[in-house]
Amino acid sequence: MRDTRPGSPGRPGYWSGMEEQSPRSRRTTYILLMGTCIVLVVLAWNVVRLWSIPAAVAMSVVAAPLPPIAVILANRGRMGG
Repeated sequence: MRDTRPGSPGRPGYWSGMEEQSPRSRRTTYILLMGTCIVLVVLAWNVVRLWSIPAAVAMSVVAAPLPPIAVILANRGRMGG
């Protein structure tokens, strides 16, 4: 039995939204997310920790998932290479 729910892999157009993003746009998304990650870590451990260690740790926790998210978003739309 074929899955006919909207957005299911068996439906036409499942990947169509992902293929519309240009390589330049994906690169920009990656650079922005990685830049945000670096800024958060640098600020957390060079500036914010002087006033509040829990705030610095919280900033690091926010920054931690950004690199994998950046890679996933930068590689979406690259079906088959």
